[in-house]
Amino acid sequence: MQADGFDGRSYAVALTSQRLLKRLGLWDQLSEHAQPMLEIKVTDGRAGEGPSPFFMHFDHAEIEEGPMGFMVQDRHLRPVLLQAIAANPLITHLPKTRVIAQTPNAGGITVTLDSGDLIQAAAVIGCDGRSSGTCERAGIKRVGWGYGQTALVCAIAHEKPHGGIAHQFFMPAGPLAILPLPGNRSSIVWSETEANAAAFNALSEADYLNMLRPRFGDFLGEISLEGARFTYPLNLTIAQNLVAERVALVGDAAHGVHPIAGQGLNAGMRDIAALAQIMTQAKQRGEDYGSIQVLKRYEEWRRFDNAALALATDTFNRLFSNDNPILRMGRDLGMGIVNAMTRFAPWLHSRSRGSHR
Repeated sequence: MQADGFDGRSYAVALTSQRLLKRLGLWDQLSEHAQPMLEIKVTDGRAGEGPSPFFMHFDHAEIEEGPMGFMVQDRHLRPVLLQAIAANPLITHLPKTRVIAQTPNAGGITVTLDSGDLIQAAAVIGCDGRSSGTCERAGIKRVGWGYGQTALVCAIAHEKPHGGIAHQFFMPAGPLAILPLPGNRSSIVWSETEANAAAFNALSEADYLNMLRPRFGDFLGEISLEGARFTYPLNLTIAQNLVAERVALVGDAAHGVHPIAGQGLNAGMRDIAALAQIMTQAKQRGEDYGSIQVLKRYEEWRRFDNAALALATDTFNRLFSNDNPILRMGRDLGMGIVNAMTRFAPWLHSRSRGSHR
């Protein structure tokens, strides 16, 4: 878990998440490894044909906060989090330990470890991923489905600088994300059908690159693989409830979504911030902060945002991961209109301010 090698995972850290990490005193350690995202370009097209003339373009110059976000590799983020846990006297870290049972009661909840030890707590927060045992033991049901897609993930070195621009290229089989990393490197999240992904991943490095090049294009010059290749099956899985008696779910344990917008980690961090605020305020008021009444406030806060994110990622993936000519025309025109509106809005705003002077 603390290995220095690239394991294929990079995160698009939104400004809200960056502020949270800064508030925790962790961002200074991460900033030297973080790549600011200055622009985002979204295009549609087919492999080897280049992008459609209709696209969406977002520029950090249009917002006042600074970069639109930061790309951070898991191999840098994870050690910083583990070091912070080790340095905090209020946290006991039990690595290589599994929870095998959890039993809520009126005053709290008892957790049984595979060592036979018992832990008493006010509440259990399940952040144990899409196959959450915490969720299952709490009797919370899940809904979801597979996309018939697999993400091919790797790091690419390229000849030309990326300029801090993130690209999302929608192709019939699934989206290709080209995400800037420090130096002349980018992280690739290349969604393909399950069959194609298995076949491509089995290729030699040279043949793998030959399959990637017509999709990637030549705008960054010559490309080469840097490090190992990885595959991740893509699916949607949503917990029907975020809380149960003495249990709250955050992150992928609550909502595992398609990586099409790179928002999985950010949604989890918003969960954590909301739950921490709810429980802190309840404790300050003298309430039982692990009670279902308090945890329901967290669920009410986060339910809409999580449902909206799941719906948006699912809809976008279904809308763009096909070659239907009618849908292609509609989505290309839609992107062109949205892009024109984003360009028109600053001018309209400046004209509006000028008319009130």
